[in-house]
Amino acid sequence: MDDKPRNVKTLLAEAKDMSELMVDLAYAAVYFGDEGMADAVVDLEEDMSETVAEMRALSLLAVRNRREAEEMTWVLRIVSAIERIANSAVDIGQIVTRNLGIPQVLVADLAGAAEVSHRLVVREGSHLANRPLSDMELPVVVGMRVVAIQSGRRWNTHVDGDTIVEPGDVLFMRGEPAGIVRLRELAAAPRWEPPALDDPTTLTDLDRAVDTLVEMKNLSETAVGLAYSCLVLRDKGLAREIKGLEARLDEMKSSLQTWVLRAGQENLDPSPLRGLLHLAEAAEDIGDQALEMVAVVLDDGELHGIVTLALGDTDEVVVSMPVAPHSEADTAALGSLGLNLDPGFHVLAVRRGASYLYNPRKYVVLHAGDEVLASGPEEGQGRLAARFGYRLEEDDETGVDELIPL
Repeated sequence: MDDKPRNVKTLLAEAKDMSELMVDLAYAAVYFGDEGMADAVVDLEEDMSETVAEMRALSLLAVRNRREAEEMTWVLRIVSAIERIANSAVDIGQIVTRNLGIPQVLVADLAGAAEVSHRLVVREGSHLANRPLSDMELPVVVGMRVVAIQSGRRWNTHVDGDTIVEPGDVLFMRGEPAGIVRLRELAAAPRWEPPALDDPTTLTDLDRAVDTLVEMKNLSETAVGLAYSCLVLRDKGLAREIKGLEARLDEMKSSLQTWVLRAGQENLDPSPLRGLLHLAEAAEDIGDQALEMVAVVLDDGELHGIVTLALGDTDEVVVSMPVAPHSEADTAALGSLGLNLDPGFHVLAVRRGASYLYNPRKYVVLHAGDEVLASGPEEGQGRLAARFGYRLEEDDETGVDELIPL
């Protein structure tokens, strides 16, 4: 990437956005069998390596005393964890580039994920060409949002409403799988049908392994999202929940390995089973790195304020939004609220009392007193707050956003 920022805060924000994009693209490459997406992950990994090297050098130069050295040590651990997540994304992409193979049942099951990524080339004369993103209202029209644009070798991971989409640009989208069909219609692209099994059979050890792996994917991505929330909120209870998720991922990987070995005895082609084991290893490692990121909170370490500033300055912000009594969200099911469309936020978890509901389904009903952890565009925070019964105001003295009950 050209014209990189030269301070740790902006570099850390960029690395966070880049690692999440890489994981999205890697899973999407497997889902679509798309080598272009897998190659894009490798391109981004080169940018990530440069960004991480620059962050490490600047972090060392910024240290002026022992206390800052201790605080910066935690920053460097977080940086290393983000780099490892990016490396895991490359590992996932290699399932496609190295033709490791995966069972068709896994591809079909991934269609049921809460969100998927999609890669789309903008054609001359399509509805998307030569227009700013704000004019298209893609989150509302198709339920998908642009997370990055590739123009030749140049990447733009800081897209906003003023970004002009040009013919030849490659859009990387994220959102509900159902939105892909409408999106491709707008882009004048060939019709796409979601993968499905022609001959569903009774539950086998392979089916159990696949179901476990899909759940591992969801849990590992949720753990990373919650880890960023934990660092911003300095929430030790949330850090303990992430530790529990990581332990659960370890157990799931062990179960998956057992089921894959059993499936190998059922006269199946063993080639796709390699991809399952490869993918499970990467998903489990992503969960490990989520736990590594929150080690500073678990150990009551002093975290440099630059981390909170950086994570609050990314393309997508993570917010903790309480449900106010008698608000639109009170007694409403998540599916009926359509927060992914308006204002474009994806719910990571719902905190209810002392427990969390991870990756909650559409039928989960919210109640006053619940606290929703969600990620989405910074400009949508005000609208999200309004739907939960608050007005978002910035304190003139501290610059911190406050929730004022409506």
